[in-house]
Formats: sequence, C-alpha cells, structure tokens
Amino acid sequence: MNTFMNWIRAVVFCVMIAAVMQPVLAQTPTMDKSSAVQVMHFDAAKVNAAFEKGSPLFPGGDDSHYQILTARRDKPGQSELHDKFTDVIYVVEGTATFVTGGEIVNGTTTAVGEIRGESIKGGTTRKLAKGDVIVVPNSTPHQFVEVNPPFLYLVVKVR
Repeated sequence: MNTFMNWIRAVVFCVMIAAVMQPVLAQTPTMDKSSAVQVMHFDAAKVNAAFEKGSPLFPGGDDSHYQILTARRDKPGQSELHDKFTDVIYVVEGTATFVTGGEIVNGTTTAVGEIRGESIKGGTTRKLAKGDVIVVPNSTPHQFVEVNPPFLYLVVKVR
C-alpha cells in the first residue's frame, strides 16, 4: 500500500510539474481555452503493470507537450540527450548513480532530437534514492552509471 501511495504521489507531483512548466516550455500554443480538459486516471493495476514492463503510462503524441513514463532499470544505461524534452524524474524504489552535464562520448543521433552515447565526460555525479526528484533540462547530457536493482522511477518529459 505504501509503495502504491508513493507511485500515486509521484504521478500527481509530476503531472503538476508538467502543467506548471508546460506554458513556459511549450513551443506552440497549448489547448484553446474553450476546449475540454482530458482527465487521466491510472489505477494501481495499470501503474504496477507499467513498472513491471517499464512502459509508458501516457506516451503523448506529436502535438503533446508532455509524456508520463515508468522506468525499471536493472543495469546502467547509455548516455543520452533530448533536444526538446526536459525530464522530471521521481525515484520510486532503489538507488542509482546519475551523471548530468558534461559531454557525451561517441554520441550518435538515434532519432530527431535524440542522441545516445557510450558515456559522459566531465559531468556531475549524484546518488539518487527513493523519494528523490531531479529535473534534467532539455539538451543536458545524462546517464545512469550505477544501478542497485530494482530501480524504479517515474519520468514526466515536458516539451
């Protein structure tokens, strides 16, 4: 129950951050004031299933200003950079070492506005643990370099 409540708090927190940051970060007008706002609800079963698979809760679309992703990490990942998305990360379970800033080593464009690489040279290292929140601005290299599994985190990507 406690883990479930932490997930719910994380979703609510990240959606609130996305709503506050959206007008600041949006590159196009958002929704017309006369349009209805869509309310999203993710029940515990869907949240748990998403964390088991590491799948999106709300993948967004081409015109969406945010995405809500669950992530499950059992090992370090590649370095990465997103030109348009700021990542708001909330750690739900576990610990990891996270590097931000610096330069991506041997970076390759994997999609429009997305770069992946082997590592980061000259970044700042932080230990992340359950309950931590970190905001990675767009165009900032970042990488999980050590992971103590299971490491679960929620990401709101804000454009």
